[in-house]
Amino acid sequence: MSASERRRAIIEALCQRRYDTRENLASEFGVSIRTIAYDLLSLSLEYPIYTVQGNGGGIYVEEGYRLDRKYLSDEQSELLEAILPTLTGKQAEVMKGILSTFKLTKHTERQK
Repeated sequence: MSASERRRAIIEALCQRRYDTRENLASEFGVSIRTIAYDLLSLSLEYPIYTVQGNGGGIYVEEGYRLDRKYLSDEQSELLEAILPTLTGKQAEVMKGILSTFKLTKHTERQK
C-alpha cells in the first residue's frame, strides 16, 4: 500500500469512526506511530481533522464533516457572510440556506 493509498484509507476510516488513536491506526495499517503522525499532518492540510492530547485524546474529524460532500472554504464563507446583510427577503433566505448547507462548522474546543 502506497502512502497516498494509506492516507486515503485513514481519512475514510476516521470519517466513518469519527475518532481514533495513533496507536490503533498504526496497528491497523501496519506502520509505525511516527508514520501515522506524518500521515495525519499531511491529511490535516486538506481535511478537517484535529488531535486532542491527554485523557480522552486522539484524532477527531470535525462534527458534521462527510468525505463525500463539498464544503465552502473559509474565504468563500466569509465573503458570503459579508454579502448577506445586503440581501433581503428571498435572496437572504437562499444565502442562509447556502451557508447552512455548505459551511463546515469549525472545531473550537472539545467539550469534556
